[in-house]
Amino acid sequence: MSSTKVTDRLRAARSELLKEADIRVVQNQALIDDRRKQICDAATELFLEKGFAATTIRDICARSNVNQASIYDYIANKNDILRRVLNQLWFREDVQMLPEILADDSIPLQEAIERFLRQSWKVKRKGTLLAYRCIPHLLPEDRKALRIREAALMKDLSDQLHRRLGLTDEDPRLDILANLVAFLQAFGPMRDWLHRDLPDETIIRTVSAGAAAMIEAVKGT
Repeated sequence: MSSTKVTDRLRAARSELLKEADIRVVQNQALIDDRRKQICDAATELFLEKGFAATTIRDICARSNVNQASIYDYIANKNDILRRVLNQLWFREDVQMLPEILADDSIPLQEAIERFLRQSWKVKRKGTLLAYRCIPHLLPEDRKALRIREAALMKDLSDQLHRRLGLTDEDPRLDILANLVAFLQAFGPMRDWLHRDLPDETIIRTVSAGAAAMIEAVKGT
């Protein structure tokens, strides 16, 4: 698959954001942006500390310093806050996805995975934790949007792995490995409490070497 096609499909996948409520009570856009940032920042910390189910709107108001009487001028409900937070942290566009990196043949496989993990673990840590912890609390339509997006990303990653290995026939093992590599993206944020004494680069290179070895092994079997 060409780099252009990968970019086009990833761009289409990234347009599948969780639908945020359209609220137009306040007309001052700068104020809206400021208040929503306060609300989402506070909610992110609370969702990670207490969990989505245990966090109340009152908790979010207290942490964000947004009055409970006016918070609904900026958000619809707790699920709307979760959508906005995930759109900002998990669906962010400033992190290059692995299929985009793999499309550049000048970058070796292991180095491509290293770049992806290094950037993702640095920038998307909170988004990763939040996504995995809060999926059970997403509404059906939000789960559907998330599934569409992830399926497109996995398809692009599998296609790039097929191309990199020179395989012309569809090999379902690469679909499995694409999903495994995506899960390894969560390894750092979800398991860092067990290896806080290790340098990040050591972990990134070790995980990337293991992932690259698994992928390369498919070519020889």
